[in-house]
Amino acid sequence: MTRYFFDLNYSDGQTLDEQGLELGSRDAIMQQVTRILVDVPRDELPDGNGTEISVSVCTDIGKTISIATLTFQNQWLD
Repeated sequence: MTRYFFDLNYSDGQTLDEQGLELGSRDAIMQQVTRILVDVPRDELPDGNGTEISVSVCTDIGKTISIATLTFQNQWLD
């Protein structure tokens, strides 16, 4: 199995995954990316009207294989 690293990028900077996870399929990688993109904003959304968070997935040899992005935007209408 290959070890994959999930680096988080957001408005405050970048958090590098130094441990990684051994995963055996694209489905497993996608499940991990989805978990990150759902969990992180719940705890760390800024007080402003929007943000963008992305997760870069890299192999153990440093090759980026996927970038997933979640955009949150709010617009007050009154």
